[in-house]
Amino acid sequence: MNVDQLTALDVHTHAEVSSRGQASLADELHEASSAYFKVEGARKPTLPEMAAYYRERRMAAVVFTVDAEHATGTPPVPNEEVAEAAAAHPDVLIPFASIDPFRGKAGVREARRLVEEFGVKGFKFHPSIQGFFPNDRMAYGLYELIEETGTIALFHTGQTGIGAGVPGGGGIRLKYSNPLHVDDVAADFPHLKIILAHPSFPWQDEALAVATHKPGVHIDLSGWSPKYFPPQLVQYANSLLQDKVLFGSDYPVLTPDRWLADFEKLPIKDSVRPKILKDNAARLLGLT
Repeated sequence: MNVDQLTALDVHTHAEVSSRGQASLADELHEASSAYFKVEGARKPTLPEMAAYYRERRMAAVVFTVDAEHATGTPPVPNEEVAEAAAAHPDVLIPFASIDPFRGKAGVREARRLVEEFGVKGFKFHPSIQGFFPNDRMAYGLYELIEETGTIALFHTGQTGIGAGVPGGGGIRLKYSNPLHVDDVAADFPHLKIILAHPSFPWQDEALAVATHKPGVHIDLSGWSPKYFPPQLVQYANSLLQDKVLFGSDYPVLTPDRWLADFEKLPIKDSVRPKILKDNAARLLGLT
């Protein structure tokens, strides 16, 4: 990967369909989230199609699935498939994995194998869909492994479009994704590299406090059009957290084209824009 030639580095994209056509979400949740995000056209690009999409834009992307099989009954896109696609397209794709914390010690062994044999660079957690609090001790074995291997833990925070509008939210509970629960993780694993994903509505101030207080905690800006960012998020991105805020789109539900067009209109300092779009992520991922 030639970082110097990239225009941006997107730290938040989803592999939503496997090579066999298996979707990572039940149809009801998939359709509801498409409506929530006002997705136009097809939403299930294959991994090679994602690589081509980002290559055309001279961007790179972190890509992952979400393993929430314990709570949803739906198997994820295989982590190995994501990693193999990244290995086939190393100029544009960076593999993260996802391990359901309910898998316990078997999940920890699987995480180690994915790092050592498949080269994954991080792990995605979605507490609301997986149905666990990030500071639940059952997940600590995974965090120990992630800290030991120098990989990254990326946590969904705030409200989720998954289940929005479905009766009962599809059974998905928002309480699990308060970023203050991740503060415990950052305190207990002081060398763990953490990304709080998304503007953390309704807990934006909590996310800013955690990222300001804990050196290893970063924030990605995915899942929202920048025109809807809370003013305090823009203020901190421009100042205290300018080295810890990362571009992320949430592709394919939100495209980088749409995100970047709206980001251009934000009052971000010229000196800060390249940090958010590429430099901070390149440093965190060890690409520089």
